[in-house]
Amino acid sequence: MSGRASVLRSALEQRKALVVPGCHDALSAKIVEGAGFRATQISGFGVAGSLLGRPDVGLVDMKDVLDITGHIARAVAIPVMADIDTGGGNAVNAAAITERLIEMDIGGVNIEDQVFPKRCGHMEGKQVIPADEMAGKIRAMVEVRARQGADIVINARTDAYAVHGLHEAIFRANLYLEAGADMVFLDGIGSRADIERAAHEIRGLLSVNLMDAVSGVKTELIPIPELAAMGIARVSIPVASIMVMHKALTEFFGALHASPTGILAGETHWLTSFAEYTKFVGLPEYRSMEHKFLPAAVAAK
Repeated sequence: MSGRASVLRSALEQRKALVVPGCHDALSAKIVEGAGFRATQISGFGVAGSLLGRPDVGLVDMKDVLDITGHIARAVAIPVMADIDTGGGNAVNAAAITERLIEMDIGGVNIEDQVFPKRCGHMEGKQVIPADEMAGKIRAMVEVRARQGADIVINARTDAYAVHGLHEAIFRANLYLEAGADMVFLDGIGSRADIERAAHEIRGLLSVNLMDAVSGVKTELIPIPELAAMGIARVSIPVASIMVMHKALTEFFGALHASPTGILAGETHWLTSFAEYTKFVGLPEYRSMEHKFLPAAVAAK
């Protein structure tokens, strides 16, 4: 079956460290696409922050996750990887959600083996479910994919590294690949040596998370060409969009509030121009439609 999932699968199978930045809404997805990246992934961390102003600790309803996923998929042409956390429940729930994602033409999906309510992978206090329970979720998702004749990429994330160590994380990754996952991800993995060992011992596509591509957090920052040389399939940069937004808004509104005049006249470096922004979101195209289909007197207003 052709489509965005097949495009994503082909890119990942090259094992050349495809960089997949995270987005938290349709606008940030369009910006990722406009910058030239070949795929984007939805950041659960970013969605929790942008939608609720809360941390990523399992507070976002799955209905909201799916609604936002649909908005993002419609906003861009590049493949989108969804984030369904722990799959919405058991294997039956994970299968049902997979059906919805296929209907949206989603390129791939991240599912993890944490106990619900989950935590962001770089937070403390994580717990993982039994490996065979996670494998059952993957098998259910694979069955749905086959029944639908789809090609959605299933990325199985394990959080066992922080809880049980590298050996258990590698064991789980291989088990999930055997269950039918297309790619695996050891979240929170620390050093270059551990990444190299994982790349050597895992029998399938491996994803590495560089969080924001700037600070490293728990995973050592390694240049993309070096990860490609290791045969890494995907490099995710999941939280940069929400962190950049937070910094920009904090600095702008802080400056605005501190201004003795209450305005920042002439300080155009703070923001995109109105004309540039409306062009980016497609206003000229909508105005063209108005002139084409609305009564002339209405369209001219």
